[in-house]
Order: sequence, then C-alpha cells, then structure tokens
Amino acid sequence: MSGELFPRPRAVVAPGAVHVPGWLSLERRRELVEACRGWARGPVPIRHTTLPGGGVMSVQTVCVGWHWQPYKYTRTAGDVNGARVAEFPDWLLRLGRAALAEAYGDQAAAAAYTPDTALINFYEGGAKMGMHQDKDERSDAPVVSLSIGDSCVFRFGNTRDRGRPYTDVPLASGDLFVFGGPARFAYHGVPTVYPGTADPATGMNSGRLNITLRETGIGRPGRAV
Repeated sequence: MSGELFPRPRAVVAPGAVHVPGWLSLERRRELVEACRGWARGPVPIRHTTLPGGGVMSVQTVCVGWHWQPYKYTRTAGDVNGARVAEFPDWLLRLGRAALAEAYGDQAAAAAYTPDTALINFYEGGAKMGMHQDKDERSDAPVVSLSIGDSCVFRFGNTRDRGRPYTDVPLASGDLFVFGGPARFAYHGVPTVYPGTADPATGMNSGRLNITLRETGIGRPGRAV
C-alpha cells in the first residue's frame, strides 16, 4: 500500500493464486467506494443473504450484472425485491482484465477474461465469511478479488475440504488477490477483520469492502486460464 514503511512483496500463495499488495490507487479506491454506495442503494439493495437452511450471512451483499443467491445466478432478485440487478459496467470489465494481467503477467489471458458479475461483500460489526468454494459459476475462469477499507485475514485453503492445509494471508486496503487455474476452486474465507484499520481518505471510516469479479459462464462454455 502506498506510504507503507516496509512495502509488502507480491506473493504466489498457491499455483494460480497471486496476492498483489496495494494494487489499487487511492483514487481508484475512492471511485470504487462511491460506485459500491450507488449499487447498495439499488435497484436491488444491499442485504444479508438468507441461506437455504435458514441461516443468515453476517456480511451484507449486493450484486452487479447477475444476482447471486444460494446457489444460483439470476438476472432478477426474487429473494429480495424482484428487481433486475444493475448492469455490469464496461469500466469494471477493463479493471478485471488489468488485474488479471498484473497478477499473471499474461496479456492474452487478460484480454480473453470477460467477467460479467461482481459480488460485493461489506463486513462490519464482527462479520466473517466461513470457508467455502466459489463454484456456482459455469466457468472456471479466475476470480479477481479487490479489498478496500479495514484489513483482514484471508484464509486460502485447499480444493478438497475446509480444513488444513491453508494459508492465512493479511489483506489490506488496495490489495488484489486473484485465484484461478489449479487454485480456482480452493476453499477460502475471512475469519477475522480488524476494525479501525480503514483509511478515511478512501471515503470509508470503518468496515471492509470486498469486490469479487467473476465469469458466470451462463450462455457460453467455461474455460481454464
């Protein structure tokens, strides 16, 4: 992150999983915070997702492009207000391609990357995310994850189950994390968020935003990168 006394090096956490600290500029973080505030107001507002078993997720989620609910994607939010979700903007697609190019150094793969949905999770008040796989997509293209606000522990595991081995990766505001290839279906979660670590200059005094870009693969076959 810009201004750090000891800059954090980028790291390959597992084959296909790359952490790039401080990738988002302060200006881009501000822009994303404002965009997320707009999406949170609607047309489908931010909400705590109810799971099929009746549990309620502690994070709040809003979607762009496609609406996610356990465990499917739809254009309209039948579990919220029935409205169609906001369109996925071209600038967010370009940001996803730039992120992939930065993480993998593969311009051809980046040019072919076509994310069409964003899941935006907001963590506050002790919110966490249990270990899970991102497997509701019909594509095996990489997931691009962007962090803004409070720092957290991102637990990145294996593809078999929720247990060990896993690696706890400290994520701070501005960090990029990409996982694809052999790491695409690794279990991952957020066991800890550190309140009070957000930089008010981003427009967030507290809480953590996590923006994940994905290819749903709906209407076209999945592919590996």
